[in-house]
Order: sequence, then C-alpha cells, then structure tokens
Amino acid sequence: MNYLLAFCFCGFVCLLGQIIYDRTKLTPGHITSLFVCLGACLDLFGWYDWCIEVFHAGALLPITSFGHSLMHGAMAMSEEYGLLGIAMGMFDLTAAGITSAILFAFLTSLVFKPKS
Repeated sequence: MNYLLAFCFCGFVCLLGQIIYDRTKLTPGHITSLFVCLGACLDLFGWYDWCIEVFHAGALLPITSFGHSLMHGAMAMSEEYGLLGIAMGMFDLTAAGITSAILFAFLTSLVFKPKS
C-alpha cells in the first residue's frame, strides 16, 4: 500500500506540472520554482508533514519536498537564533543535495561537450 500511495502522490505532482506546462506559457523553470514555493507554503501550515506521514517517500521525492526542507530548516533555526537563524537554517537540511547537484553537474560538464 505504501508503494501505491507514493506512486499516486508523485504521479499527481507530475500530472499537475504537465497540466500547468500544457495550459500556460510558463517554462519548466517557472513550474519548478512554483512547486518549491508550494512545498514551502504547505510546510508553513504543517500540511506537508501530514503528506509525509500519509504518502511516505512519495512526498519526499518530488521538487515540492525541497521547498519543505528549506522552510523546515529555516523555521527550526529561527526558533533558536531568531532572524539570523532563518538564513542559517534555510540551507541546513538541503546542503547535501545542493552540493551533490553542483558536483555532478561539474563532473558531467567535464565528460560531455555542450551543443552550440
């Protein structure tokens, strides 16, 4: 049942993104940013934690979970350090993912040549 729920959540996020892409003039970058902000807003109200409890890994895989992680870290550190904690905690939970994305993008650029 966990696999089915995870598939349904991820599929819903992908379906929503495809509908937005087909029906509007937004680029994939705009849609990605929209989903990151959506995940942050859902975390602000505590709804994304409920999604994680119900859909398990299905809620942790889409791009919306990046917004959730940004907001979750910022809110946790702001309680401890105040206003400065927002900037400190924002990338606390996402540092490994951002670092690996930069590293693998660099390694890929060494192997492949871009088209002109």
